[in-house]
Amino acid sequence: MTRPLDRERSLEELERDCWPDPPPDATRLITTAHTLRRRPIGELTVEDMRLLIGQDIGLPYLLPLAVEVLRENPMAEGHMYEGDLLSAVLTSTPTVWGGFPELDRELRGIVSRLTGLPTDLQQKVGRFLTA
Repeated sequence: MTRPLDRERSLEELERDCWPDPPPDATRLITTAHTLRRRPIGELTVEDMRLLIGQDIGLPYLLPLAVEVLRENPMAEGHMYEGDLLSAVLTSTPTVWGGFPELDRELRGIVSRLTGLPTDLQQKVGRFLTA
């Protein structure tokens, strides 16, 4: 069973790892990731989760939240395209799923029922299901 998440705490608090401020010449992605790590996880949007998961940041805390969203709407959309959260989740570091067997099974159930997916997302689903 997955552990209950304290949604009032940030990734920095949950991981007990405070990143220093990004350098002044940091990219928008780096600056955004640093900012989001300081926000309570319960306040993160689909786009925030997509961005962080896509960078393999905070996976033990964000994957359970993402699967909650995907349970209700497998094609949940951040700012990129329909299904972008699912795409980020499917391409996260594969070894992380070993620590979440229940989430892994649930996600496999969710994606196995999807039909009519765009080719790129269908390929990611296929790779996930055969991993």
